[in-house]
Amino acid sequence: MIRIEPGPWSQMVDHARRAYPNECCGAMLGSAADGEKLVREALPLENSFEGAQNARYELRPEDLLAADRAARNRNMELIGIYHSHPDCGAYFSETDLKNSCPWYSFVVLSIQKGEFHHANSWLPNFEQTEAAKEELSY
Repeated sequence: MIRIEPGPWSQMVDHARRAYPNECCGAMLGSAADGEKLVREALPLENSFEGAQNARYELRPEDLLAADRAARNRNMELIGIYHSHPDCGAYFSETDLKNSCPWYSFVVLSIQKGEFHHANSWLPNFEQTEAAKEELSY
């Protein structure tokens, strides 16, 4: 289960709205214990994909390392990654799965016509062949 506090949740939704019609992406910082993750901070990151950003996002490795460092400096952990899907559902695509890290949660926000519609969280397996839906609370 992953629970996102109201402050970071608002930041994530706002980031997705501002990025529309492109995909946004960012890091979720917090803590994990006893199978439960708590997101206490959202860290917006740049979508560095050089193609059509309305259909894909890409993170630079150095941005992900900086997010991990920021989490440790705040006595937190890098819990996962969030990104938006403009004008489509909050599913975990084949591209998302192929580029995933199995130790992170992946929250996908569906943004329909510029407004938040719904969200889902996904946990990819270590083989990156499938992702299970994770209980999400915000």
